[in-house]
Amino acid sequence: MTESPPKAPFTTNNVGIPVESDEHSLTLGPDGPILLQDHYTIEKMAQFNRERVPERVVHAKGSGAYGFFEVTNDVSQFTKADLFQPGRRTEMLARFSTVAGEQGSPDTWRDPRGFALKFYTDHGNYDLVGNNTPVFFVRDTIKFQDFIHSQKRHPATGLRSNDMQWDFWTLSPESAHQVTWLMGDRGIPRTYRHMNGYGSHTYMWINGAGERFWVKYHFKTDQGIDYLPQAEADELAGHDADKHRRDLHESIASGNAPSWSLKVQIMPFDDAADYRFNPFDLTKVWPHGDYPLIDVGRMVLDRNPEDFFVHIEQAAFEPSNMVPGIGPSPDKMLLGRLFSYPDTHRYRIGANYTQLPPNRPHAPVNSYSRDGSMRYTPSNASMPYAPNSYGGPAADFGNRFGDPAGWAAAGEMVREAYTPHREDDDFGQPGTMVREVLDDAQRDRLVSNVSGHLLQGVTKPVLERAIQYWRNIDAGVGDRIAKKVNGG
Repeated sequence: MTESPPKAPFTTNNVGIPVESDEHSLTLGPDGPILLQDHYTIEKMAQFNRERVPERVVHAKGSGAYGFFEVTNDVSQFTKADLFQPGRRTEMLARFSTVAGEQGSPDTWRDPRGFALKFYTDHGNYDLVGNNTPVFFVRDTIKFQDFIHSQKRHPATGLRSNDMQWDFWTLSPESAHQVTWLMGDRGIPRTYRHMNGYGSHTYMWINGAGERFWVKYHFKTDQGIDYLPQAEADELAGHDADKHRRDLHESIASGNAPSWSLKVQIMPFDDAADYRFNPFDLTKVWPHGDYPLIDVGRMVLDRNPEDFFVHIEQAAFEPSNMVPGIGPSPDKMLLGRLFSYPDTHRYRIGANYTQLPPNRPHAPVNSYSRDGSMRYTPSNASMPYAPNSYGGPAADFGNRFGDPAGWAAAGEMVREAYTPHREDDDFGQPGTMVREVLDDAQRDRLVSNVSGHLLQGVTKPVLERAIQYWRNIDAGVGDRIAKKVNGG
């Protein structure tokens, strides 16, 4: 008689209390916002944000530069945001990075690339924190910490583990779209200058009349997309681990300022409820045939930082920095990041990180925030509380800056997946990408990249699941990967 495998223990929080789900945050109905009372999700994020000292938990290895964004097309019918008004030119800071590697890791490892932007607008800092891919591996913020742990180092050996990566990916089918991007050519950009950037999430835009729209950001590189083949990337990792950092700095220093053209997709607010894909699912894209790209403006990086640590290592980007005219969406990954990013900065570089040079807004600050470690600019409020009778700043909600930056939500408090839309499927969009977007040479490289990755330490049960995972994406590609992996 075959013995049944031992039953896995149930998950608890950090004080031993059983938790209800490792998959779903507590939301108001399946499509509603994440609730602050979901203490387990908050515990996971807060604990995760404090795992490393002092480098970033993710996106540790990166580079950046200052520049400007200028509007070249009128999109004021969609948003009243200061930086997107006709003819506006806004100073900005950009930081590019790998995701899983540490400070000293090679720039040319196969990994998504972070694409973080800070715009110093007249109404405060606007931060757009995305990647060089339009999608991500998971759709609920409660799984993010587990995903990153699977991409980091094995706790017993201290080594990166392809087995951990594929174990997580194959047990999380929503990862298929992003993994297809990662294992293709764009998984290793030739330089930071030769990759696109995406806001990835869906955001809300609000115009001057209070009308709401859903928006996705696409920064298209003006240098053209280019990539590194795996063999060349491996060689560079051995003799020029800072290849991308060096290229960005030297290009700007020589007067060859890189630039990107911003385009957006706009979805009317009411379209979201019945769109064929869930428009707030971070593992999905909006096909351009449904919502075409609209030109907005151009980003140029033309100034290297005078001190790398001060301006790049201490730069703090956070998607919660949204200026009037821009708001969040019901995207569960975005809603979690609104908490996680500023919480990480307070831990990593201190409670007063917004007073540091790269994070300091160019707009006036009238805040009741006080004290804390390393504070050097005192509050300009006459009294340390609001409301007060002594002329302190007062909120202006509902007047000049008031935005209806919300959406209707109702239902029981649940831990459930999003309500499926009629064409939602984890393998559908990556399958379309493999069959209709990639050409024959790109598919060949995809098969080679995946099979080579699977042959490096992936154990048999995980390997079998990985082959089926790719067959679910595309039967032909999956069969070709199986043949290479099995020595055919």
